[in-house]
Amino acid sequence: MNAPTRSLFRPSVCPHDCPSACSLDVEVLPENRIGRVRGLAQQTYTNGVICAKVARYAERIHHPDRLTKPLLRSGPKGSGQFREIGWDEALDRTVEAFNAAEAKHGPETVWPYYYAGTMGLVMRDGIHRLRHVKRYSGFFDTICTNPAWTGFVAGTGRLAGVDPREMAHSDCIVIWGTNAVHTQVNVMDHAVRARKARGAKIIAVDVYMNETMRQADIALLVRPGTDGALACAIMHILLRDGLADRAYMANFTDFTPEFEAHLASRTPEWAEAICGVPADKIEAVARLLGATKASYFRLGYGFSRQRNGAVNMHAALSIPTMLGAWQHKGGGAFHSNSGTFGVSKRMIEGLDAFDPAVRMLDQSRIGDILTGDAAALKNGPPVTAMLIQNTNPVSIAPDQRKVIKGFAREDLFTVVHEQFMTETAEMADIVLPATMFMEHDDLYQGGGHTHLMLGPNLVEPPGECRSNHEVICALAKRLGAEHPGFAMSPREHIDWALRNGNRGSLEALEKDGFVDTDPPFERAHYLDGFGHRGGKFHFSPDWQKIPLKSDGLMGPWQDMPRFPDHWAAIETATPERPFRMVTAPARSFLNSTFTETPGSMKREIAPSLMIHPEDAAALGVGVGEAVIVSNARGDVELVVKLFDGVHRGVVIAEGIFPNKSHRRREGINVLTGSDPVAPRGGAAFHDNAVAIRKA
Repeated sequence: MNAPTRSLFRPSVCPHDCPSACSLDVEVLPENRIGRVRGLAQQTYTNGVICAKVARYAERIHHPDRLTKPLLRSGPKGSGQFREIGWDEALDRTVEAFNAAEAKHGPETVWPYYYAGTMGLVMRDGIHRLRHVKRYSGFFDTICTNPAWTGFVAGTGRLAGVDPREMAHSDCIVIWGTNAVHTQVNVMDHAVRARKARGAKIIAVDVYMNETMRQADIALLVRPGTDGALACAIMHILLRDGLADRAYMANFTDFTPEFEAHLASRTPEWAEAICGVPADKIEAVARLLGATKASYFRLGYGFSRQRNGAVNMHAALSIPTMLGAWQHKGGGAFHSNSGTFGVSKRMIEGLDAFDPAVRMLDQSRIGDILTGDAAALKNGPPVTAMLIQNTNPVSIAPDQRKVIKGFAREDLFTVVHEQFMTETAEMADIVLPATMFMEHDDLYQGGGHTHLMLGPNLVEPPGECRSNHEVICALAKRLGAEHPGFAMSPREHIDWALRNGNRGSLEALEKDGFVDTDPPFERAHYLDGFGHRGGKFHFSPDWQKIPLKSDGLMGPWQDMPRFPDHWAAIETATPERPFRMVTAPARSFLNSTFTETPGSMKREIAPSLMIHPEDAAALGVGVGEAVIVSNARGDVELVVKLFDGVHRGVVIAEGIFPNKSHRRREGINVLTGSDPVAPRGGAAFHDNAVAIRKA
């Protein structure tokens, strides 16, 4: 009789670009394999709950199509033709190309490019250490957070908010601009628990009737880019009906009679004409909020991905401040705790070698940069060499046709360090096989909660896969780049970052796998003062002086409104382009990640367009028919899906499918623009005016 197979559950952390950064319980099996993946119950934000795509992680980490050997391009760029080579040859060729590019154009011609394919601090951010020491072009990471963070910090003065676990004490939970069921399952879990335990009402605000909206008690369906109008109308009612906490505002905010006069004309009827929410529904929601002290606002990223996104975030944030909700347990607002963890990344990033004179290049404008736009290049040399880790810009970057054209340049040398043959890897000269999160050690912080977490090496990688840290250190050695961080192991980096940030040590973190960094109630609720000088919340922000990373003011920042408002900076519908399109996240994908796993692919409909039945009838198209969606940036072919959960004139395309999944082999980001969102940059992925016609 065969002995039973033994397994062991060990703690880990989901590395993917989701604010939940869930603590995991991973089944480690014999023969270097994993089995079940569960949420770690002991970590009280994850609370044992994770999304289905991560629960199926065994099919990703053991996927037969994983890259396991270095590859050298053997055919035309983009052909997908490669031959296997050894690691020494791959690294030597990379260094030779980087040195040749530097000799011709100077070090700024090399652009290390990365993003959040892993949220681990050692593996994600170590690429900065190489660029700082070598004085390669800097990387201004705008593509995801800048509009949202800028709008939030414009009000609060720092990037921090009320612990999401306080939803257990909330009487009303507002989930604004995020489809939590798809992208932050823990938010929905905590909200639903509060509804069951104490009868808390859930209000959702979004541009289509997604799963989060369907599960809410009250769903406010807005037109894209009009959240500021809804927020102003709610505040108009709070002031008009005596529901605002004037004593709180006098002590904690810069509230003025001028702001009150501004809101006097922002009536529910005014807002209805802009955002599409009926005036009587706005009245009812405002009265509910005004009568509910413990109102918790969970503000997402989605509604900030408009050209007026920072203004919309600030306007929504102003509602709980006018209510004085910050004073109460279970009340206030939360967007991200990314500014609170305190670990020191000086060694990981090589910040002691940072030179502010080296140009910063905007991640979102990679298409402009690679096609030679002088302004995007800061009037400096062309980019002729790139190292890419943790991202797939050929699929996920805006203005995709420019991106592909740039990567196709024969004078651009590209090395891509990846887990699968992505569409970016197909454009590379050299492809290096990368580890996954269970195959190396790393340190994580959950922007969606308050925990620092350890992700240990649980299994060995397949074939010749190497971690990001190994690749960066090997390149540094060959390039003659000297820094103490290149001689340290990932575990030594973790310990250094914790100790020098006064967050304990690796030894202490290993005991439970996580440490809760939740600040005291008064700090989290800003009762000891907001982050601005003077300690006040700013209803009237100075958009030029937001205390966040900056590479200068961008976009039409001079036109930004002084107070919360509807700022009409979005791509408005026109007779030529009468539809407003939002590219929302799919449930089974995370950007372009998980598109390679069968468990995710079989759960998603092929690239499609959700369109109101009356709009479809007017266009003469039906279910399953192909349409061409177009604007000045390009056109994409999608399949019609009738959907009445949108305002007429609004269409939704869920998910970033691989470009090759589309009939014309061009993906959805052909339609998205790369023009910077005011005032600190970012891409307006959900802000697209388009035309639609039969294919």
